[in-house]
Amino acid sequence: MTKSLVRPMLIALFLAAMAYSFSQSEPWLVLSYGLALFIFGLQCIKEGLQNSVGGAFERFLGYSTATKLKGFAFGVVSTFFLQSSTLVSLLTMAFLSTGMIGLVSGIAINLGTNIGATSGIWLLALIGHNVSLGTVAMPMLVFGVFFSLLEGKYKFFGRVLVGIALIFFGIDAIKLSFDNIDNQLLMQSIKVSGIAQILLFSGVGLLVTMALQSSHATLILTLALLGSEQIALMQAFAIALGSNLGSSVTTSLVGMLGNDRKGRRLALAHLIFNIVMVMLGLLLWVPIVSVVSYISEKTGMNHLLQLAFFHTLVNFVGLLVFWPWQDHFAHFLYRLLPDKTEPILADNEFKTVGAIYLQANMLRSGETAYRAVFQELQHFSSLCLEVICHVLFIPPGDLHRNAGKGAVCAHAVSEPVGPFKLNARALYEAQIKPIYSDLLDFMSKMDIDSELHQERLKEANIVMLRMVDIIKDAKHLQKNMQIYLQNHDAAPHHEYLKLRQYLFKVLCLAQHMIMTKADTEAWPNMMNELQRQIQKLDEFRARAMQKLRHNELDGWQTSSLMNDSRYARDIGNGLMEILQMPLNAPPAVAEEEMTLNARKEQGRKAELMNSVNHDD
Repeated sequence: MTKSLVRPMLIALFLAAMAYSFSQSEPWLVLSYGLALFIFGLQCIKEGLQNSVGGAFERFLGYSTATKLKGFAFGVVSTFFLQSSTLVSLLTMAFLSTGMIGLVSGIAINLGTNIGATSGIWLLALIGHNVSLGTVAMPMLVFGVFFSLLEGKYKFFGRVLVGIALIFFGIDAIKLSFDNIDNQLLMQSIKVSGIAQILLFSGVGLLVTMALQSSHATLILTLALLGSEQIALMQAFAIALGSNLGSSVTTSLVGMLGNDRKGRRLALAHLIFNIVMVMLGLLLWVPIVSVVSYISEKTGMNHLLQLAFFHTLVNFVGLLVFWPWQDHFAHFLYRLLPDKTEPILADNEFKTVGAIYLQANMLRSGETAYRAVFQELQHFSSLCLEVICHVLFIPPGDLHRNAGKGAVCAHAVSEPVGPFKLNARALYEAQIKPIYSDLLDFMSKMDIDSELHQERLKEANIVMLRMVDIIKDAKHLQKNMQIYLQNHDAAPHHEYLKLRQYLFKVLCLAQHMIMTKADTEAWPNMMNELQRQIQKLDEFRARAMQKLRHNELDGWQTSSLMNDSRYARDIGNGLMEILQMPLNAPPAVAEEEMTLNARKEQGRKAELMNSVNHDD
């Protein structure tokens, strides 16, 4: 109870302290008001652009990451339009986690985001300190609210306009707050110089950016301070340098927590790159500042433009150092964070595995969320087969030995070894239900517009339901399996060994097909073999009836075999039905759109033919 009250109490104390500080200082109130408008405006732009572009962002990604240079250009352009290097970096981590891009492409995109992030400070520096943006912001806010009341893409376009207007109002408020301070916060008077001053103000930039969660907000504050002569130019340079590291720390932390091992590699790459870039900025401080001073003298740059130029130049220095080493850097990251093997039930059948692909960061994009669902669906299906193995007293290791290259089911099933526990329900509760629940919860949070995507998600739901039904069929089998497999003298013992062998071959084929793409040459042959194995159960039933006629089995034992062979057949037919639905990674968005258009065209032609036949 006490712990639950701590957070509300801390929030209440913080709000009370903020309210008190506002009553004591009007400039501080105006500054906070401006920052709030600026940060909320950035959020509106992010959400508006993310929703308005739909799948175009993912399609552009697919076309733009064929080479490192294209990936870099994608990072620059997307960051320029979204005005958030954090958002682009987190989306890139999600793309990498779902297999849409490789690690080297992700590194190139992240290098591009650092350059694209410099566009914001250039725009603000070019506007200047003495220009009021309110005149432009007022009609923009009116139009933005108007479009926000409409439906479809207009609504999101209106949100972008509202965001830009709020940013403009925020910038004016921030500049006004510093103009009204009347030199109360002159940082130039701080008695620190040389490298100590650079390190001190770099630390200020780092901490402010981590607190505000936005390097743009830090830079607009720095521009306002510089324009109102509250800080010196060298101090502004140091704050800008620290803001780069602050942005990467927060982005990498979110990326580490919200992604799998693939996304974490890129999060670490982002952090390492920015640490090295800041270190290079400190080591090359004198030559970089000298270049900025020389160019500004020749071109007549004011202090605001010099800050923008310094910020850009430092990022380019980091880019030039890292660019030739991207492949080596990727290999280093693979060694540092190697791939994890998927957990299997062979080690601990009652240890809850849980979903491994449904990270929160995947929900930032409909395409990454969609692909994550199918990756998890593959994991879920494989885990269901392992659970069925346990239920039928088949070691899951036998299934995995046959999952490698070579002939399917090359290894025979092991002899049944006790203890023979009735554990079907416990396995379902520990292994299947948690992932099933995670999938349903994740899918309920997805924002999917594509008609074909929605169709395939419905099919994914059917796959999960059928898998659960198959486990229930296996549960019905387990009781008699337990009785007769451990009783070697019982008449049905040999028949249940045969039934177990049939089902093992069915499970081997299903496991192999789950891991194989349906458009491969081997797929039809495996499907035919699966059907043949299921048909063998008819021979099994016929043999049971023959043994009944020869008094080798009694009626009770035969009825048990007949019922259990029906459950076995339901398992096989259920797996065949599932394998005809999408389990592998979905095709590219463009391919799916072509498929959807082809389906619509076929439907239109069918309707036309029906109408012609009706007229005849």
